[in-house]
Amino acid sequence: MPEDPSKPAEHIPATGPEPSAQASAQAQARAQAEDHYYAALDHVAEGDDNQAIDAYRRSLAADPAFTDALHGLSRALQDLNRLDEAIEVAQQISAIDPDDILAHTSLSILYQKKGMVPEAEAEGNKARVLGWKQQLKKVSG
Repeated sequence: MPEDPSKPAEHIPATGPEPSAQASAQAQARAQAEDHYYAALDHVAEGDDNQAIDAYRRSLAADPAFTDALHGLSRALQDLNRLDEAIEVAQQISAIDPDDILAHTSLSILYQKKGMVPEAEAEGNKARVLGWKQQLKKVSG
């Protein structure tokens, strides 16, 4: 049956890209992030922390939630004694994944290096509790 020209056409709002297109774009971004991440690891192995930092940042430009690259970046910054920057990155990891034990352990170490003992102890305690929780899940699961 033809549409009645006197009635306005029904509008179906666009909801964004097709789920498959969105998934494909995410997969492509992650692949690009991983390429830069592995390049950063090569730079670390060569002892070039500055080049590693650049590659980690390129990885994160492709996928800002790629926690492996964030961990690497934090460590490279720590190795160059850029502790405030390393703390910022470790805090980003903790914000993305509050249950990331390594993020809390890294924060504890970084705070300790800066002489921030209460903060270091608090982060160390968080890491310990998360570790216990994971162990309990394995035992009861």
